[in-house]
Amino acid sequence: MTTTLAQMAVEVLTTADGRAKTALSREHAATWRASRDDGPAIPVGTAKPPMKPARPDRPELAHPRDVPRRKPGTPEGRIALLHAVAHIELNAVDLHWDIIARFSDVPLPMGFFDDWVSAAEDESKHFNLMADCLEAAGSHYGALPAHAGMWRAAEETADDLMARLAVVPMVLEARGLDVTPGMIEVFRRAKETAAVEALETIYAEEVSHVAYGSKWFNFLCGRTDQDPKVVFHDLVRKHFHGVLKPPFNEEKRADAGLPPDFYWPLTEDV
Repeated sequence: MTTTLAQMAVEVLTTADGRAKTALSREHAATWRASRDDGPAIPVGTAKPPMKPARPDRPELAHPRDVPRRKPGTPEGRIALLHAVAHIELNAVDLHWDIIARFSDVPLPMGFFDDWVSAAEDESKHFNLMADCLEAAGSHYGALPAHAGMWRAAEETADDLMARLAVVPMVLEARGLDVTPGMIEVFRRAKETAAVEALETIYAEEVSHVAYGSKWFNFLCGRTDQDPKVVFHDLVRKHFHGVLKPPFNEEKRADAGLPPDFYWPLTEDV
């Protein structure tokens, strides 16, 4: 019996170890891409993903206020920054496979699944880049506490594909476009070339993930004849806790299909 794409997604989601999860993610992405290019076709299928993905015993997950803050000007601070990014990237792997499995019953063009498989493959590479940098610095993923709330957005939007697209790629990943240049500068000043190169790779590739969110959000709005900006504002106010905080990377956001009138109105409570 042929394994479906949705089943592949659940396999990734139920694999705990970060290196093993990302290796399986990249393997399934390659299998899917080969089937799309040359056949035989793999069906999307349907599957019931877990509400929370499998996670390793470490890192310890803590409330953001309980995650120690370290100054990025110190080696310890830079390790903490790399660890935080690795944690974000591992969650992103699961978020992209989760959108495939959780919404596999929604009638969508095959391009939707191509995009999120591609994004999951990118995030798998990004996690390993960060894990490699941590190990080169004498640490490893799991050595420090990590943000316990990273999966909250997925739980908040588990029943609404448009809300998932609005909150995850169009808010959370767009925030990555805002803050990554500053992180790159921290490592450039420290002359940590490998970390600079890894973060520059992440920065370049994250634009397409935000763009996938914007593209498919606009597609779904068009299919139901709704105004994307109005729907986006409503969904973000409902499902995202807090307001959006400038400064914004307006150039990269525009490259990803996010105009300023989408996000600036969300900087204030209504």
